[in-house]
This record gives sequence, structure tokens and C-alpha cells, in this order.
Amino acid sequence: MPITNGTVFMPSVLTFIGIPGLETIQCWIGIPFCAMYIIALAGNFLLLIIIKTEPSLHEPMYIFLAMLGATDIALSTNIVPKMLGIFWFHLPEIYFDVCLFQMWLVHTFQGIESGVLLAMALDRYVAICYPLRHATIFNRQLVTHIAVGVTLRPAILVIPCLLLIKCCLKFYRTKLISHTYCEHMALVKLATEDVSINKFYGLLGAFIVGGLDFILIILSYVQIFITVFHLPQKEARLKAFNTCALNVPHICVFFHTYIYYLIQPLPTGSIFPQPPCVWGENKTHLR
Repeated sequence: MPITNGTVFMPSVLTFIGIPGLETIQCWIGIPFCAMYIIALAGNFLLLIIIKTEPSLHEPMYIFLAMLGATDIALSTNIVPKMLGIFWFHLPEIYFDVCLFQMWLVHTFQGIESGVLLAMALDRYVAICYPLRHATIFNRQLVTHIAVGVTLRPAILVIPCLLLIKCCLKFYRTKLISHTYCEHMALVKLATEDVSINKFYGLLGAFIVGGLDFILIILSYVQIFITVFHLPQKEARLKAFNTCALNVPHICVFFHTYIYYLIQPLPTGSIFPQPPCVWGENKTHLR
């Protein structure tokens, strides 16, 4: 790993510095992150157990909810333990290839979560706007194809990011990452070479996954609310509204964080899972 004029050639090990400017109190900052992580794990595991053991919940809405819970578990487990290792046990180093793998996992799970939120929005759109055709459209085969699609889409789209970093970026100005986990722009910003292709593909991938999903979710919910407000009976409107209203806060939180992340990558690993166990409350059947 030769170093010339402060430039590092292909570093084998990178070092996280945690939260810039707050290094002295990071041990205390780790406490709420640990608490949220435990709550998220407990809530999501409970959700998965309930959905698996209750046959009446083996429907598209709850299957997508289980996928969201599993994705939250995977995403938080990929980020938080290493973060706590930095805060509490002074273990800031990570191998470069391991960092790339963590980056692939982080962005893949983020993309899966975005895709699942879109699938849930489309499921509610069909259930409310075309209730008599919902069971025919959202059959087991379609749900399986959606699950495979939302998983493979980000997993494949992120691979070129890894290859562009691994094969094209050789010189780095430092080995220090001002983050608590590895993500695309955090690594790209360390390079001294031209990274315009990396930035362009990163933004393109983010738009293909998160941008298009957000637009389709907005269109779905606009159509849903138009249909709900045109229902003749107040009880029917409330019942229909309850089937999707609890999804909206999670969608807002996720995409607000997603958009802010694109503008200014977060050093604290703030793309943190929201325990979705509360979504099970007041989920009434429309059909």
C-alpha cells in the first residue's frame, strides 16, 4: 500500500471516524441506537412470527409486511453492530473488500424496502379501486414474482457501483471515512481520480429504484384517496381509509430520509429501520 504525496494506492483497510465532531461523546450516542436496534429486532421478529403462525394473515398485504420486517432486520443488522463497535469498543477499521460488500448490502436492502413499499401501495390500490378483482390479480404467483423482482432489481443495479470503485478508482486521498458504515458516495469522495461516472451511475441507480418507486407510490395513493372520497357511505370511506392510512407515515419517513441521503449523505447511519409492527393495528379487510 504505497503512499505518495499523501495519496494512498488501493488501501486494504479503511477506518471509520464515526460522527465528525462528536467523537468524545459517541459512547453515549450509541445507547439510543442500541435501544432502537433492540426494539426494531423485537418488533419485527414478533411481526414475522405472528404472520407465519396465523393462516388468516397469509395474504398479499401481510406477506409484503413480513418482507418489510425482514428487510428492516437485515438492514439494521448490517449497520448497527459495526456502529456500536466503533462507538463502544474502538473497532473502527474495516477491510476494503468487506466495506464494498457492506455497501452492496446496505443499498440492496434500501432498494428492497423501497420496492416493498411500492408493492404495498399497488396492493392497496387494487384492493380499494378494484376490490372484486383483487384476489385474481394479486394471486400467489404474482406475489412471488414481485418478491423476486424487488430483491433482484437493487441487487443487480448496485453491482456496477462496486465494479466502478474496485476497477477504476486506484488512488485515495485518505483511508478515513466520515461515516459509521460504508455507502457509495462515502467511498467515492475519498478518491483523487475523476469520479463523474461513479456519481452519474449512483444518481441514476437511485432514481431507477427510489425515484420511480416514489412517483408510482404517490400516483397510487392519489388514486386511492380519490376513490375513497367518492364512496357513498361514510362507514365504507373510513374502512377503506384505514386499510392504507397507516402506511403513509412509514413511506414519508423512508423517502424523506432517502432524498436527504442523496443530497447530503448521513454520517450517522440514519437510514434506520422503523419497527412496522404497529402496521398490523386496524388493518381491516376491505373485501
